Amino acid sequence: MTLLVVLLVLLLIQTGNSQSVDHVNNTNIPIQQFCGSNAPGNPFNFNRNRNSTFDQLRTSLLTNRELYARAQDLSGGDSVYALARCWNYLSVDECVACFDVAVSVLLNCQVGNGAYVLFDNCFVRYEDFDDFYNNPDVEQDGDGTPYSSCGNQSSSQPISNFNQTLDAFLSEIRDVTPKISNLYVASERKITNVNATVYALAQCVESTNQAVCRTCMKAAYDKLNDCLPSTEGRFFDMGCFVRYSEIQFFNDNQTIDITTVFKGNSSKVAIIAGALGGVSFLLIILVLSLFYRVRKKSNKKNEQDILEAEDLEGAIRYNYRDLKLATRNFSEENILGRGGFGEVFKPTFDDMSVVAVKRLHVENTRAKIEFENEVKLISHVHHRNLVRLLGWSTEGSDLLLVLEYISDGSLDKFLWGERKGTLKWTQRYEIIFGVARGLAHLHSEFHVKIIHRDIKSSNILLTDDFKPKIADFGLARFHPEELTHISTKFAGTLGYTAPEYALQGLLSDKVDTYSFGIVILEIISGRRSTEVKSDQPSTDYLLENAWKLYEKKIHSNFIDKTLDLKQHEQEHVMKIIEIALLCPRSPVSNRPTMSEVVLMLQEGQSLGKRQLTRPTFMNNQDRRIHIGSSRNSIASKTAYKGQKAIEPTQQAHTKTGS
Repeated sequence: MTLLVVLLVLLLIQTGNSQSVDHVNNTNIPIQQFCGSNAPGNPFNFNRNRNSTFDQLRTSLLTNRELYARAQDLSGGDSVYALARCWNYLSVDECVACFDVAVSVLLNCQVGNGAYVLFDNCFVRYEDFDDFYNNPDVEQDGDGTPYSSCGNQSSSQPISNFNQTLDAFLSEIRDVTPKISNLYVASERKITNVNATVYALAQCVESTNQAVCRTCMKAAYDKLNDCLPSTEGRFFDMGCFVRYSEIQFFNDNQTIDITTVFKGNSSKVAIIAGALGGVSFLLIILVLSLFYRVRKKSNKKNEQDILEAEDLEGAIRYNYRDLKLATRNFSEENILGRGGFGEVFKPTFDDMSVVAVKRLHVENTRAKIEFENEVKLISHVHHRNLVRLLGWSTEGSDLLLVLEYISDGSLDKFLWGERKGTLKWTQRYEIIFGVARGLAHLHSEFHVKIIHRDIKSSNILLTDDFKPKIADFGLARFHPEELTHISTKFAGTLGYTAPEYALQGLLSDKVDTYSFGIVILEIISGRRSTEVKSDQPSTDYLLENAWKLYEKKIHSNFIDKTLDLKQHEQEHVMKIIEIALLCPRSPVSNRPTMSEVVLMLQEGQSLGKRQLTRPTFMNNQDRRIHIGSSRNSIASKTAYKGQKAIEPTQQAHTKTGS
């Protein structure tokens, strides 16, 4: 019995060596390439934008030390969207080497409005549309994919052994890949009864979801199974890349033992049975069962929780009944905040851990389907200025997010709520700077660009030492349809939202830049973005008031009167006002990126060579809040709010589309 257990443990633990495989040798020969034949509107401008995205992609790969990058350039109306993908067994330098060869191939496509090239190590593509770029559900779009190929040499091994082993191996790769957190598998399998090995790689696109990965892997298995007994085969689609070969193309120490992930009847059981000869197969099953039971007892969560959580790296699927119990059936006394489509609760767990639970009310079936995909994306986002997602749960029409608890609630409470006047300038500046860094991370540092769409003071939470954390990023698609603009793409809050987005549904990262500028003005003035003071003759709301004071060079009058500023602090605040007024400029191309805003704030810059231009004002009386009037009816309980709350007067404006 002792010998049996030792053998089983050795088989379950995969050991590797440092044998090195030269990946770069595979990069110089394109497997498949495509050049579009439809001419862009302005070929010169389009090619310039294309080359710009190539530069962005290379910089992103090198700077972020990642194997996946996206870039876009929309200048002059000739939009170019581009991406680069390398397989996970590569180093960054090997990835960049493959990318450079890909670019040299794509530069030969001088006429069309899109092209791509596939190598054994990477894939690079650009187009004038963004379906493949923004939509993780896109698997193919008519440009020559899916692609599959089989080698022209049959295996020298007995065909029955080779086919049987490889078929089982590929079926396990098909089933396991969607279950791995990063949707990537590199593994090897010994051919039964002979001294030979086959190697396989499977990788789904980073921005996709488990369901799309599963569909793509099934298509790959069906195609590659037709290759047998060929010694190699490849399958590529917009959703995944799969390759097998008798020739090793990744290092031994890069393999994954898929039997530790595979749920079901693994072919390794048969290998164990053969290796142990006369030992009873039933005894092996019993020992395996004992082995896993011991491991499970050391885990605090039950088996169901583990199976549910394994698909989402960094996020745990909570039991709905446990959350319901911890919040006392989502009772009123446990509410931290209330917003447009749900509430935020503070649950009490037996282990005294403190979290926040956001309940989203979503009747839309499509939104429920997309919920897990969105959770998977935002669970990978980790930054000190972003609220961290800890877990999730679904039940009926309720979608629950378990978030880190931020003790001091939302920023608006400190600007015009119950704690008004308690923030000093140094604290306000650190809040401005932290929010800028958080947005820059979402826009350009995370491997997928995330546009928040609803930056406002109630979506910025403060820790007990006044460090800001942005809430509700990645949740715009769950905004209730009855509270949205005529364009179903709109998911912001009027008063903060850029005109091109609110009125035309045009979305870019500059929408967040606009909103951020408004938030800076709120932080400096201590006033709401839509506020009009009834004790003054002016009917200007915040942005227009700030601009007119700046034009008259008296923007020091814009500063919150509760701030007791020294001379150097006042000069600093006036520079920050100038940066704030850069953010909502029109046209959109004149606005800085959030990375540029971070540099300006960090280096104490103001305008530099930039010239301030008059922002676009949306002068609609229904958008304003009049101090002291019955129309000022915003709820004061805003900690963790941020759920796209629209005030009654704004809601009327939204529904009419006026």
